[in-house]
Amino acid sequence: MSELCPRFEKAMQIISKRWVGLILFELLDGAKRFSEMESSLPISGRLLSDRLKMLEKEGIVDRNIYSEFPVRIEYSLSKKGESLRPVIEDIQDWANKWITKEELEEA
Repeated sequence: MSELCPRFEKAMQIISKRWVGLILFELLDGAKRFSEMESSLPISGRLLSDRLKMLEKEGIVDRNIYSEFPVRIEYSLSKKGESLRPVIEDIQDWANKWITKEELEEA
């Protein structure tokens, strides 16, 4: 049981970092180019880049480079990242059930 707390804490530090949840949610639909994510998320390009690098370092996101002209780079969930699908979907279900419109307006 003593192993659980540090691992749980590390997991929560990763997925609770600002914008990470939305990035992961965005990638649930499949691979995306940086520009696609940047235009669909309310986040600066610099911060999106930082979060993607962090998620790649954690092994949650894969960065795929295609040698075309121009070079195409896409981001997708790794096997480790894909395993978060049920967690993200459960959080979405919980939010739909328990977060009210009034709470959204207060935020």
